[in-house]
Amino acid sequence: MQQHLSSSDELALRKLAEVLISEQSAMTLATARENDAWAAPVYYAYLRSCFYFFSDPASRHIRESLATGKAAGTIAASSISWRDIRGIQMTGTIEAVSAGWETLKVLHAYLAKFPFTSEFFQSDQKIDPTVFFDRFHVNLYRFTPGLVYYLDNSIRFGFREKISL
Repeated sequence: MQQHLSSSDELALRKLAEVLISEQSAMTLATARENDAWAAPVYYAYLRSCFYFFSDPASRHIRESLATGKAAGTIAASSISWRDIRGIQMTGTIEAVSAGWETLKVLHAYLAKFPFTSEFFQSDQKIDPTVFFDRFHVNLYRFTPGLVYYLDNSIRFGFREKISL
């Protein structure tokens, strides 16, 4: 039987989830088509309750998620004990992001979160979306979560609660 959380409890869980999101760098995306499941890790930048990532448009997770309109994602903290298990489980959608201000904002956030990315460019080279896409042969995608659960064994074994981001 699930207990109803107070608004302060919900806010506290959301803050814990947001801290976890900011501490981690990779999310695993899962897709399925014709009874065959697939999972792929991606680096992400989190903005306005969405996860942005770069992927090859021909990759399986992109093809399947765009074809079915469905995807799932998970983010997990590293743990060596059952008490340390913390994570987020999500279902949602993936869509391509068109060039524009959103792309510029995401690229800026991505380069700030993953400064090693600049090592792939010449030091005097301006890194804009076109240069970035051409260098890595990727497009920008947005995972928008619908259903989100926060899990945290430090609260209690098997703790899992629905939250909103």
